[in-house]
Amino acid sequence: MSDTIAAIATAQSPSAIGILRLSGPDTRNVLDAVFFPRNGRPMSQQTARTMVLGRVLDGEGRVVDSALCVLFPGPDSYTGEDCAEIHCHGSPVVLNEGLKLLLSHGARQAKGGEFTQRAFLNGRMDLLQAEAVADIIDAETAETARNAAGQLEGVLSRSVQTVYDTLMGVTSRFYAIVDYPDEDIEDLQREQLLDALRESENKLTELLATFSRGQLMKQGVPTVLLGKPNVGKSSLLNALVGYDRAIVTDVAGTTRDTVEEKLLLGHVLLRLTDTAGIRETGDAVEQLGVDRSRRAAERAALALLLLDGSAPLDAEDEAAMAVAEKVPHLLVVVNKSDLPRQLDIGALADRFDNVLSVSAKTGEGMAALCEAIGEQFPAGTETQGELLTNARQADAVGRALNCVKNARASLRIGMTPDVVLTDAEGALEALGELNGKHIREDLVDTIFSRFCVGK
Repeated sequence: MSDTIAAIATAQSPSAIGILRLSGPDTRNVLDAVFFPRNGRPMSQQTARTMVLGRVLDGEGRVVDSALCVLFPGPDSYTGEDCAEIHCHGSPVVLNEGLKLLLSHGARQAKGGEFTQRAFLNGRMDLLQAEAVADIIDAETAETARNAAGQLEGVLSRSVQTVYDTLMGVTSRFYAIVDYPDEDIEDLQREQLLDALRESENKLTELLATFSRGQLMKQGVPTVLLGKPNVGKSSLLNALVGYDRAIVTDVAGTTRDTVEEKLLLGHVLLRLTDTAGIRETGDAVEQLGVDRSRRAAERAALALLLLDGSAPLDAEDEAAMAVAEKVPHLLVVVNKSDLPRQLDIGALADRFDNVLSVSAKTGEGMAALCEAIGEQFPAGTETQGELLTNARQADAVGRALNCVKNARASLRIGMTPDVVLTDAEGALEALGELNGKHIREDLVDTIFSRFCVGK
């Protein structure tokens, strides 16, 4: 990279501290033009990785801000090249004025994720670690942050590298066989190769299995509130999120469309969807809401089925039950516990594993409901950083796994070495895409474009 980039690295809102970042070959010259240390020595001559007190001055010598500055010489920096940070007061005006000064002295505005992209291109981190940077910034739960931190430390990268090295050993052996076709594979060699492929297959299978948990952890558990009209779904949503997110009236069918909200309950992040009541209706608009409710249930991992504890079950309740029973995780929530009980909870308990009684109005039973949701999705025991968290990663691991399976099957039935070699190399190519050893430039640009500016 021949140019020098600059960006505001902190949020554009008033705060105690804001940070301007620089990276590139002209970093020292740009710093010397805008930042003036109190000790009188140019910033380029200051001790590396040491905070220096000074002032940011504009072209006419006017003070923009009193600030601290630190220089990180390459290649031992975040980006692998000279980079620096100016820590000033977190006024958006001050930050923008400071950025204008950096740009006026030869730096260019950084693109989204360009600092981390340079770190990747300069070999400071692989692609899995780079994606972990974005994950840790976007983390909405402590578990997500821990997994991202582990990936940033290289936990997942090392696991992938182990499989990669094993497959490299397999391919090197087969290259020797292809190059020297007159040499037969000894039975011991064949068994060793089968063992290596089996080991790789097992590790990739285990790795791919982490994706579903990684998605739930990162994106949140898709959760749907189901039940007939006026059973209290919107009231329960409002009680869970702590404010009036959905309109609540005594008129059945008030909710005509799905209402979505993210909610953190303990260690579990929910993507909670309030739905229109499940029932047959002649109202065309309400029917659209019912259809959307059914589709939301099809996509859900958790259903909270609401029943009115103050009334016996009816056909509309049964219709909602039929939809809810198809969702992988189900909690039956008997609402309106503050009213006289008319519903036979014992009969429900015979039919469903998890039945709870609550009052969305008074808050009774809400703590038990939150605990029950947490029990449905217990905190993982995986080592930090072992979970796949995006579709790109899962796709690459899946392709590598299929190639390894094919290679193993071909070797087992006695196919020619070149056939086995083709599949083994396909697995290596997929793993190379996973960690960035072999990846198209346009895909790299796409990945980093999703990052925030300044990181």
